[in-house]
Amino acid sequence: MPLFRITVKRMKNTNGIRLEPGMYVEIPSNSFSNPVTTNGGQIVVDAFYRIYGVDIKRAGALNMNDLDVQKIG
Repeated sequence: MPLFRITVKRMKNTNGIRLEPGMYVEIPSNSFSNPVTTNGGQIVVDAFYRIYGVDIKRAGALNMNDLDVQKIG
């Protein structure tokens, strides 16, 4: 089961949601494909909400311009 680290690349302040560079989540996945683009990125949205209490989809940051994805396991 691969493990992915998704990191915010740059500061973003949209819709009252502030994201800082370096914020990250680690997500285990049953798939080897990018979790940001798989199933609408819902697993990434859930992880950021669970850990930081922010909705990155509402902030408009659920894309590869704002997020860096690394396979770490």
